[in-house]
Amino acid sequence: MMRTRPLKVALLGCGVVGSEVARIMTTHADDLAARIGAPVELAGVAVRRPSKVREGIPAELVTTDATALVKRGDIDVVVEVIGGIEPARSLITTAFEHGASVVSANKALLAQDGAALHAAAEEHDADLYYEAAVAGAIPLIRPLRESLAGDKVNRVLGIVNGTTNFILDKMDSTGAGYQEALDEATALGYAEADPTADVEGFDAAAKAAILAGIAFHTRVRLDDVYREGMAEVTASDFASAKNMGCTIKLLAICERAGDGGSVTARVHPAMIPLTHPLASVRGAYNAVFVESDAAGQLMFYGPGAGGAPTASAVLGDLVAVCRNRLNGATGPGESAYAALPVSGMGEVFTRYHISLDVADKPGVLAQVATVFAEHGVSIDTVRQQGKDGEASLVVVTHRASDAALGGTVEALRKLDTVRGVASIMRVEGE
Repeated sequence: MMRTRPLKVALLGCGVVGSEVARIMTTHADDLAARIGAPVELAGVAVRRPSKVREGIPAELVTTDATALVKRGDIDVVVEVIGGIEPARSLITTAFEHGASVVSANKALLAQDGAALHAAAEEHDADLYYEAAVAGAIPLIRPLRESLAGDKVNRVLGIVNGTTNFILDKMDSTGAGYQEALDEATALGYAEADPTADVEGFDAAAKAAILAGIAFHTRVRLDDVYREGMAEVTASDFASAKNMGCTIKLLAICERAGDGGSVTARVHPAMIPLTHPLASVRGAYNAVFVESDAAGQLMFYGPGAGGAPTASAVLGDLVAVCRNRLNGATGPGESAYAALPVSGMGEVFTRYHISLDVADKPGVLAQVATVFAEHGVSIDTVRQQGKDGEASLVVVTHRASDAALGGTVEALRKLDTVRGVASIMRVEGE
């Protein structure tokens, strides 16, 4: 039997995502009510510019006083899609204090202060859901938090930023340079006027922190995530990748150490074999590859951003939270019982592709190989091409620690026969 009194929703932010949330709540009102067991009413919309025309939203619902809206006391669920740290953090905390549950798409805030927000939600017997914070419409948070709750996740490897994937895919498929591909992404609306958060890996790092925390039942903050941008990736890197049967992606990688005693989270460009499922992810799409003990290998794929896809994830959380409200219950909260230490990048083991500019004369390869051996880095393959006294030496290693590789490169730079280190790139997805 359906309850007649509606559940009231406050919407914080009415931009690309917020306007889609409001539209779907209005146009799909009957379906949402049937799925939840009660009508859902948009009770207020907090915005910065009240004079802007917002189609389908009654003017009397629009307010610039977000704090007063979340303090009303009759609000059941607050949907936060304004982004950033403040005032979002204070508004979410205030919502909990006044009896509301929260649905958020705020990856930056959750990566920085997720533990405190979960504690506040638990203190006030409220829900905190955030499927839309990672990978847009792709169901990922809930499968990790619920469907795989009885399994042991060992690795999460993913493309979680559509802008960077579009740029790298364009470089791979057309031979375009980085700036040319970025300019096209900007013109098409895939990249912001200031693309720093995307191309320098900040966006992906926040998502990696969230994924690692859920996957490994351990608190992982944004500061724990190693981050490396992609502005230095060149057409030559893609040519080298193709010679290895690889392509290049900006990857978020969260994994347990071999002994299970620690975890790492990192974001950086990497070569990945064309045979790996992530290699075929094109354009602005996202995909996440999960490896667990019992379930094995799982792939989640779809649009990772945009108004409608992200709103889909928000509405999914809204339905779940509203059902919990009707049943007088709350869903899963933070699971950080494992409390595993988060290791630094120096302890990460992976393969490396190193391109060196060297003198084209006898004995160079022997000198270089000796340096690798002295630092405990095993060489898998070597390719050398020379002309007019100069040569290019490409070395691909077996798995080695980042610390050992760093020492190797430092020693290589001191060799008289090494003119420079042209590029270093990790090789993932073995």
